[in-house]
Amino acid sequence: MKKLIFLLSLLIGISAVAPVFAQKSDKALNKQLKSKATKRARDEAKTFKKQGYYVAQGALPMDMQLENAWKKQLQEDEDGYPKFIVATGNSVSESQTAAKLQATETAKLELAGTITTNVMAIIENNIATQQLSAEDAAAVTKTVGASKNIIAQELGRVVTLYEMYRKVGNNIEANVRLAYDSKTAKDAAKKVIRKKLEEEAGLVQEKLDKLMNF
Repeated sequence: MKKLIFLLSLLIGISAVAPVFAQKSDKALNKQLKSKATKRARDEAKTFKKQGYYVAQGALPMDMQLENAWKKQLQEDEDGYPKFIVATGNSVSESQTAAKLQATETAKLELAGTITTNVMAIIENNIATQQLSAEDAAAVTKTVGASKNIIAQELGRVVTLYEMYRKVGNNIEANVRLAYDSKTAKDAAKKVIRKKLEEEAGLVQEKLDKLMNF
């Protein structure tokens, strides 16, 4: 009986202490993340400032924008993969607004390209597993490769990590960095690619379901 009471007391004690350890672990990870982000942001800010970049009037200081950007970039999901997909866009135009819009579109295309590449790697693995014919495999590869522009258009709300500018002659150059949630990106890409495969590749539903099972 005494042993049973001791074991129960021990289990209760462990249950009470576990959340505290988890909180300390989370705090340690956040502290480490902030330290890495701060160091990288300072180094990057020095480089940008030497190149003549400045931030828009009323925006957060460059160092703060970059630190927030690095915090996002260093975040990982529960499996240890990057939580966000990140892309950078540059553009030169006669006005700051036009340069920013063009740079943002360039970054979105880069995001879509990365998303397409990531999804293509998974699909290629599924192609081998499902033993598709060479003709079907070629059709799938071609369809997925042509999906980048549509994926870029279908992207939802992207997070602007930073935006900065510099004068280039009589024009303005914009430099923006965007982030997009990796899981949301994969879901958006699957939706686009599945629709295109249904319309263009002519795969039967069973093959399509297995191919897009990820």
